[in-house]
Amino acid sequence: MRIDVFTIFPDLVDRYCGGGLLGRGRERGLLDVVVHDLRAGADDPRRSVDDAPFGGGAGMVLACAPLFRAVEAADAAGPIARPLLLLSPGGRRFDQAAARELAASGGCSLLCGRYEGVDQRVADHLVDGELSVGDVVLSGGEAAALVVIEALSRLVPGVLGNAESPLEESFTAGLLEYPQYTRPADFRGWSVPEVLVSGDHGAVARWRRAEALARTLSRRPDLIAARGGLVADEVALLRAAGHGRLLAERGYHE
Repeated sequence: MRIDVFTIFPDLVDRYCGGGLLGRGRERGLLDVVVHDLRAGADDPRRSVDDAPFGGGAGMVLACAPLFRAVEAADAAGPIARPLLLLSPGGRRFDQAAARELAASGGCSLLCGRYEGVDQRVADHLVDGELSVGDVVLSGGEAAALVVIEALSRLVPGVLGNAESPLEESFTAGLLEYPQYTRPADFRGWSVPEVLVSGDHGAVARWRRAEALARTLSRRPDLIAARGGLVADEVALLRAAGHGRLLAERGYHE
């Protein structure tokens, strides 16, 4: 997978992507993160990439000319991965479905905004689309880019040590992940659920499924609704696991 990142802080992004799973993925040739300095497109001694907005207002705006030059030069030398996405609050919401879609295409390029945003002509004529990591305001797109890179890299076969990890994580099947526990089995009087130390793999699988459903129904009922609601065997599983009250609260009555 290849991911190109355009930013005015290339060292920041490259340093983060050089450690942990991302770094190991890059070392093993499974993940190619190429970071480009937007200031390479500047044409003045100060390497300026921003300017005051027309019409006045607070802050500065990333100008279109240096951004176009930086991206076009990288594409001519590359080419860069497509689609090229502007990280913006007004973009498509980034979620696990979007991550799977981008991973299946082999990667993407990310353009990090800064200051008060970018010249609208960048959004209209340079990028292929816009992407948002949530309804929050950030100082720049670098943190958002790292979220996208992390999510995509986990979907590259071989990047994670355990090939089954992506299959059981939150949102993979439209559910939050079940609770996890490790040693000691008893900590300050708080014990691990007995089923997890029973050695009964079938019972453990049923418990995990029930807890994933219960956690999602309780905390993110919108995810359950997006799946079309609970089916009969899921309702029965939750009831058998002692979640009858939660079911009733969410409208699943006997």
